[in-house]
Amino acid sequence: MADTAMDAGTTRRPARRGMFVLPSLFTAGNIAAGYYAITQSIRGANGDDHAFNRAALAIGFAVLFDGLDGRVARMTNTSSDFGREFDSLADVITFGVAPSLLAFLWGVQSVLPSAYPDLQDRIFQLGGVLCFLFLICGACRLARFNISVNPQPRNPGRPGRKYFVGMPIPAGAGVIASVVHFEAGSPVHNLWLSCVWMALIGFTGFLMVSSWRFWSGKELNVNEKKPVRGVLLIAVFLTLTVVFSRYALIAIAMVYLVSGVVARLLYSWGRRLS
Repeated sequence: MADTAMDAGTTRRPARRGMFVLPSLFTAGNIAAGYYAITQSIRGANGDDHAFNRAALAIGFAVLFDGLDGRVARMTNTSSDFGREFDSLADVITFGVAPSLLAFLWGVQSVLPSAYPDLQDRIFQLGGVLCFLFLICGACRLARFNISVNPQPRNPGRPGRKYFVGMPIPAGAGVIASVVHFEAGSPVHNLWLSCVWMALIGFTGFLMVSSWRFWSGKELNVNEKKPVRGVLLIAVFLTLTVVFSRYALIAIAMVYLVSGVVARLLYSWGRRLS
């Protein structure tokens, strides 16, 4: 009985005070990446096309930091209200302000003068509004996530499996960053391509505030008794992503975006047929 009580006390022992700083360090890295992306976007607008690519890569690294801070907090039992609020503020900067500025400077402001100056001026203004709406949609998505308790998507999936309600803001930022990285930072100069780019930004913003389901990946368990297979698959995945980053990142971002749309369409068709 004494050993059992000792084991129970050991498992419930609270984390040391210094451990609470660890997840916040990853969140600080998230903010640092977002700030770097903002500075590089401004530098890209001044003529350095490679700076746009560096900004996109910084947002990609921030997605990694964002996934690690929450996992580290759960592993070390250091979750706190401060950490959650700090993480939300970091996400607004890194996945809201930074990608919206990158999207505007890379795909709207960089358009060369055309034969339709009045139309181009209207499209320029529309682009600024859409990039701002992307930021607002991302902030609303975070606010809804923070106050929701066990949210359910409008198109529920398999029972017992957890889903995100609406596209997460890191995934929305990843869509913008992956396209910029795929183009190696070379900005959009064509007016009509800029219109396509603005349509993608607007649609991504809509997906973030929608109530459609998106895969959360929470059923993946790395802490299983035999994690060798999972660790190996993750290592192979990360290697391929780094080596073929231009193609791998845009494929991941677009497949994830389309998955939410397809899930919604299949659910609607299923209800009509039933």
